[in-house]
Amino acid sequence: MRRFNRVFTVLVFIFLYIPMLLLIISSFNQGSDMAVWKGFTLSQYGELFRDRSLLGLLGNSLLIAALSSLVATVLGSMAALGIHAMNGRMRRLVMALTNIPLTNPEIVTGVSLALLFAFAGTMLKIHSILGFWTLLIAHITFNLPYVILSVMPKLSQMDPDLAEAAQDLGCTPFQAFTKVVVREILPGVVSGALMAFTMSLDDFVISYFVTGSGLITLPVEIYNYTKKPMQPKIYALFSLMFAVILLVMVVMNLLQMRDQKNARLRAGRPAQRRERAQ
Repeated sequence: MRRFNRVFTVLVFIFLYIPMLLLIISSFNQGSDMAVWKGFTLSQYGELFRDRSLLGLLGNSLLIAALSSLVATVLGSMAALGIHAMNGRMRRLVMALTNIPLTNPEIVTGVSLALLFAFAGTMLKIHSILGFWTLLIAHITFNLPYVILSVMPKLSQMDPDLAEAAQDLGCTPFQAFTKVVVREILPGVVSGALMAFTMSLDDFVISYFVTGSGLITLPVEIYNYTKKPMQPKIYALFSLMFAVILLVMVVMNLLQMRDQKNARLRAGRPAQRRERAQ
């Protein structure tokens, strides 16, 4: 049974990553047909970096992802602190409400936000309300749960008496918060920020419904490219985006592994002290 599970896991990974591998190989192909290899070349990447329209769209996506992840990280961390301070029943209720956007289909979220913005535009008498700000608000909205769920476990693992102990040693409440609480939850905050950045950079469905003609992100524009023969430089763009997201995920996993290692070390120190005392 164990051998079957290993084989099945390998097959699943092969099925998931072979399409990406073919895409990366095609980005170095001299020809435009993925099925015919005509030689190695970097010209597709050269054409990509000469295409100002695609680079501009990529810049739009990076700008929205950076701003939305930054705002969502601040608001989500503050929300996590507030939720952690609630009593058990209220905390469970709020966390259940927080999980709804994660389980809700993206198309429902996108249509709901589009209707909300359209209603706001009607009330404010703004005919073309969809644009940069609606896109940014939408991305902040669906990124918040990821940040909250990343920070909450760190708050649960933190010793609740640490902040009070810091104040007893002379810290002000603000110093106790910044030097103790923030330091304890920082790995969760960083993980939530990285997750929010990748989700925002990758989003298409919600962005499609809330974007306007003034600002278009790369995933939305790529949808238009699929309606006609794909240009090889798009393969190069996909490969670079995959590399960036993969790098972000590797950094996030390394931070989590380091945090887990530090947690085990902190948990082992009291036992070592008791052994020495005995």
